[in-house]
Amino acid sequence: MIARIFFFLLGFGLAVIGSTYIVGYLNLLTMGYSFFEYLIFIFKKVECILAIIGFLLITGAIFKGGDKGDICLRHNS
Repeated sequence: MIARIFFFLLGFGLAVIGSTYIVGYLNLLTMGYSFFEYLIFIFKKVECILAIIGFLLITGAIFKGGDKGDICLRHNS
């Protein structure tokens, strides 16, 4: 349970950092970049990839099947 909370908070932090950079780089669109060039630029930056890693960690922490005492969103028969 503590590990799931840790990974959730770690994922949240990474998602916030990465999303901040993605929003900051939106200024490239006003400088003449096309949206496709913007996406290519975003996927080349490590700090923007942190957002994707963070969202994956959050998803894994929420939807991972847990032990008997953990809250699980799916029905086990």
